[in-house]
Amino acid sequence: MAAGLQILGVAAAYYVAARIGLLQELVRGQVTPLWPPTGVALVCLLLWGGRVWPGIALGAFLVNAPIGPSAVAIVAITTGNTLAPLCAYGMLRRVGFRVELDRLRDGLALVLLGALAGMLVSATIGSAALRAAGAIEASDFWGVWSVWWTGDAMGVLVIAPLLLVLRTARRPRDVPVRRYVEAGALLISALAVTVTVTRVPINLLFLVFPFVIWAAVRFQLGGAAWCVLGVTGLAIHAAAVGAGPFAGQDLLVKMITLQAFNGSAALTGLLLAALTTERNLAFQLLERATRQLSDVATELD
Repeated sequence: MAAGLQILGVAAAYYVAARIGLLQELVRGQVTPLWPPTGVALVCLLLWGGRVWPGIALGAFLVNAPIGPSAVAIVAITTGNTLAPLCAYGMLRRVGFRVELDRLRDGLALVLLGALAGMLVSATIGSAALRAAGAIEASDFWGVWSVWWTGDAMGVLVIAPLLLVLRTARRPRDVPVRRYVEAGALLISALAVTVTVTRVPINLLFLVFPFVIWAAVRFQLGGAAWCVLGVTGLAIHAAAVGAGPFAGQDLLVKMITLQAFNGSAALTGLLLAALTTERNLAFQLLERATRQLSDVATELD
C-alpha cells in the first residue's frame, strides 16, 4: 500500500513538473529549454530507489499521451523519459554518489553522468520517435535532438540540486539577521540584473555570474540552487519571447546562446558550492583533530 502511494506520488510530481516545463515550449509542444521532470525523476530514484520507476513511466505517459503525434511515438517517448533517469541513477550509484553533494566529485558525477550522459537516452529515443512519426523533418532532427538533450540535462542540473537541498531544509538557529539580509539582497540583485541583461539588445549575460559565485561561496548549495533557478528561469522566458540578446535569432542560435548561459550558471553554482562545502568540512575536521591533539598533549603534561 505504501509503495503504491509512493509510486502515485512520483507520477503526480513528474506530471506537475512537466506541465510547468511545457509553459516554455519551443519545439512541437514537447521540447523545452529546461525539462524539470528529469530532475524530479532522478531525485526520486536517488532517495527511494529503483522501485519507483513505474511512477516515472506513468507520469511520462500522462504528459505525452495528449501531445504525442502517434501511439507508437507516445510509447517510445515515454520509454525514453523513463530509461534516461534510470540510466543516470545506475551510473551515479556505481560511482558512490552522495545526495548531500558535499564533495566536488559528487558535483562532477551529477554533471557528467546524471545530466550529460544519462539524458542522451531520452533525447535520442524521443527525437527518433518524432522523426519516425513524421512530426519533424530529417533536416530538423539534430536541432530537435540538441534542444531535447540540453533541456533534459538542464532539468537535472537546475532542479535536482534544489530538490536535494529542500529535502533537508531546516531553519537554522542562532543565525545573525545580517545573514538573512545578505541572502535577500543577493537574490534580489541577481534577479534584477538578469531581468536587465535579458532586455537589452546586446549580450551582457556574463554580468549575472558574480552573483552566482557569491551565492555558492557564501551560502553553498542552498544559495547557489535558488540563485541558478531564478536566473535560468528568467533567461528561458526571455528566449521564449525573443527578447534582449535572443531577439531575431533562429532556434539553433537561440538555444546555443541560452544553454551556454544556463549551463555555465548551473555548473558554476553547483561545482563551486560543492567545492566550498568540501573545503569547509575539511577545515572542521582539521580543527577537531587539532583540538584533540591539544587535549592529549595537555593530559600528558
